[in-house]
Amino acid sequence: MRFRIRRSAHILERLGLAMAGAACGLFVSAHVGSSISFLTSEGFLLLMMIAGAVGFYLGIDTPKMPFHPDEDRTRIDSAEFLSAVGTFLATLTAFFSVGIIVLRSEPDLAWTILIGLGWTVGIAMQIVAGAIARARA
Repeated sequence: MRFRIRRSAHILERLGLAMAGAACGLFVSAHVGSSISFLTSEGFLLLMMIAGAVGFYLGIDTPKMPFHPDEDRTRIDSAEFLSAVGTFLATLTAFFSVGIIVLRSEPDLAWTILIGLGWTVGIAMQIVAGAIARARA
């Protein structure tokens, strides 16, 4: 019984992370799509939401590398690093997108492209981090 409750809680946590990623993808795509006309489509919104859900699902709750004090002094856990930086980039760009939408601001096109690229790189880093961590687990 205890195992089932723990497993259910873990699944709910991961689904919550996926929904947060999808929401972040929605905000970024709403901002980028409203500024770049050929990206104004439901397909682009859906693609960004799916990418956000997959990235947050795989990349945030990654299994940790086993700790060996003698060997790990100079070794960096690439999955943990990619997950941290990717999560930061993805949420930072979503935060900026929400601010731009709420304040009804119209930033220069270069800022919009930078936000879109930051989101894409962040989500890609999360997906790669999740794949690395699960391959070694």
